[in-house]
Amino acid sequence: MSSTTLEPNPSGRRAEGGASRAGAPSGQSARPGTPASPGPGPSFLRVLNSEFIKFRTLLSTLILLGSTMLVMVGFGALAAWSTGQFREQMANDPEAAAQMAAQGGDIAVSAPTSGIAFAQLILGSLGVLLMSSEFTTGMARSTFAAVPKRTPAFVAKFLVVVAVSFVLTGVSTLLAGLVSVPILDNYGLSLDLASSQSVKLLLVNSLYVAAVASIGMSLGSIIRNSAGGIMSLVGLFFVAPIAFQLIPGDFFEEARKYLPGNTVTPLTAVEHVDGTLEAWQAALVLGAWVVIPAVLAMVLLKKRDV
Repeated sequence: MSSTTLEPNPSGRRAEGGASRAGAPSGQSARPGTPASPGPGPSFLRVLNSEFIKFRTLLSTLILLGSTMLVMVGFGALAAWSTGQFREQMANDPEAAAQMAAQGGDIAVSAPTSGIAFAQLILGSLGVLLMSSEFTTGMARSTFAAVPKRTPAFVAKFLVVVAVSFVLTGVSTLLAGLVSVPILDNYGLSLDLASSQSVKLLLVNSLYVAAVASIGMSLGSIIRNSAGGIMSLVGLFFVAPIAFQLIPGDFFEEARKYLPGNTVTPLTAVEHVDGTLEAWQAALVLGAWVVIPAVLAMVLLKKRDV
């Protein structure tokens, strides 16, 4: 009489193991030798922490951040010195005195923010590089393999870029103000860093540079090329305002108001300047320049291959 050998059922064990893992309380490890069930992916806080680690561990990033602070402080000191020199010319030059009177106290107040144009170029280019380098180096494959939905990775990098740009610009502006105060004092000019106008300039310019950095990051994600993204950023913020000013016609004169680089003046002006947008209109326009490219970048990021 022959005996029958019963073979084990591997599929049954796998089903039983999968059921036990699914029903096991959180915190218990899976059985040894069984494949781990795929989870929903890393949490957003972990993705945010990962993007911040990538941001602060790159030597090129630290160099660009240090250069931004150095440029801001240096131009603040240079602006304070040139303002003092202009003040000395007032004694013997009535025309210079009239120009100073027309400016009021704005020349001294704006000295700490005189390097904003260079700060926006550096941090805007940094925003481009942080996203475009993901594709040129192939890091995007690893990033989006860890975060398959892709959008959390973009939003996390977006928040890191905006927060760092805002804080760095604010700190640099404050340091530039501290350097400018003794220089202006030597020429009999006063600068109150705690005044409402000084605080307004610091906050608005910090938000503006953070917006420029976010636009640069969106361009880097859309174009996926560092040189192309930086050239697009330079064209938008530096070339287009000059071109629109040189081209005759009411259309270009009106359209020039809606360029992102021309929104900071209405936001920082003490009184409304003729030919510019209202402060609330400028805020909406700048917000649209931030949101629309970011949404387009996220849509393309999910649709295109990496």
